[in-house]
Amino acid sequence: MKRIGVTGHRRIPPDVITHVQDALRALLGGQPGPLEVLSSLAAGADQLFAVIALECGAELTAVIPSGDYELGFCDAGELAGFRRLRGRAAQEVRMDFPHSTDEAYYAAGAYIADNCDRLVAVWDGLPARGPGGTGDIVSYAREAGKPVTVIWREGVKRD
Repeated sequence: MKRIGVTGHRRIPPDVITHVQDALRALLGGQPGPLEVLSSLAAGADQLFAVIALECGAELTAVIPSGDYELGFCDAGELAGFRRLRGRAAQEVRMDFPHSTDEAYYAAGAYIADNCDRLVAVWDGLPARGPGGTGDIVSYAREAGKPVTVIWREGVKRD
């Protein structure tokens, strides 16, 4: 079974969203044989990736950074999306952190990178804004020799 993980920004600008959706559908829909995807189900790229992967028939593994992870969602829609996707996950991996911290997010991202055959990064190419951000996980995966597929529209900056 092929395993694809995701890391990405929580906020995807409107100028990029259709491009990201199309690229994810092409990548995930074009996989031969069984597919498992790994996602922390954060708002933005993680949830979008998980939704499209499930549409493509993939098996979802939720990687939960901390015991209080749900407290980090900014609005009811993001939290509802997390809960809905978590309920559809075939399995769940929980990091051993009671609270959502940069260390917990980094650990979850590193777990995803370590346990996939390819990492998909919905990423503008800029450094992470904090420890454990998308740029850090891409660097980690590349240093570990994992193939990384970056999806973004050139020239578009995130907020």
